[in-house]
Amino acid sequence: MQQIHLVFRPLIRIFDIRRSNFRSEMKKKTSFLFAFHSLIRNFAHMNEELFRTIVPLPKAPFRIGAAEQVLCIGSCFADEMGRRFEEDHFPTLANPFGVMYNPASILHTIQSLPRPLQKEGCHAIDDEYCNASPPYGGGAGGGATLAILTLGTNHVYIDRATNKIVDNCQKRPASDFEERVLSVDECADYLRRSIQLLHEWNPEMKIILTVSPIRYRKYGYHESQLSKATLLMAVEKVAKYRGDKVTDNQEDVTLLPCYSDALTYFPSYEILLDELRDYRFYAPDMLHPSPQAVDYIYRRFQDCFFSNEARQFVAEWRPIRQALSHKPFNPDSPDYLAFHEQTLQRQQAFEQKWNRG
Repeated sequence: MQQIHLVFRPLIRIFDIRRSNFRSEMKKKTSFLFAFHSLIRNFAHMNEELFRTIVPLPKAPFRIGAAEQVLCIGSCFADEMGRRFEEDHFPTLANPFGVMYNPASILHTIQSLPRPLQKEGCHAIDDEYCNASPPYGGGAGGGATLAILTLGTNHVYIDRATNKIVDNCQKRPASDFEERVLSVDECADYLRRSIQLLHEWNPEMKIILTVSPIRYRKYGYHESQLSKATLLMAVEKVAKYRGDKVTDNQEDVTLLPCYSDALTYFPSYEILLDELRDYRFYAPDMLHPSPQAVDYIYRRFQDCFFSNEARQFVAEWRPIRQALSHKPFNPDSPDYLAFHEQTLQRQQAFEQKWNRG
């Protein structure tokens, strides 16, 4: 009752004005407009407070600049995020070897990226890091400057013949593989090694970790929650690292002096489960987020990480993208030909302004 009274109190005030001295008070329009504005503001506040839980965004230790090269690796949610970066004209590489659901497979993808580059004085965890390859020709002077690693599950499949984790079963019989779950420490170790390798390629690499909001029904809903909890705990363990020695696999491993300022977590999992807690934000399978939900999570991502320059870049590009995607009824008409030519000129000017030509 108190909240209802809070919402309608300005309206009662308006009616009181009308009963007492409406004609004279209406001359003071400022008072009337202020009361009406208070009504709308209080109703919006009540609506947000009662019907939606807002997930607070972390304070980003860095900002994403205009047209940064983006590397997205992980679950199918990484593909969705990568697709939106591409639509906003960011050079993006998303899951070049297919979807990778677990931390081990994410590491395998990073190790398998093309263009090998041997680095002098490499002090990585093992030799395969020193011989691994940077993201599409990357390095401190080029290539990807932002990596988004999206974790889906801690379940892995081990080839019985080789006793190694496989990234894709390639439709082989299930009897060829053994399923097992990675512990928090094992997940954290794979993440550390991935981060180490990315920073070996580019010391300025910015890395965002996130957990996919997609549930895995085949494991059972309880097991799916346990899997997500394991990933969240592993991310927490890695994200809070400050350069001290850590013990993994019974040997001391020293990573980079400190990557806390270049590493952070984005709560996409929490946003879907808490802010978008309604099945209208899910795809027909009731497991994957709908396009509307992914668009919303991407907007919150922009709110958290995009610099003013990046926002301006996107704001200028989207009208051009819409114009380029326009499908006319008559593509040979003079009006459309003139429109198309004008759009190409706008695109050329845009590319020159942002050095994308």
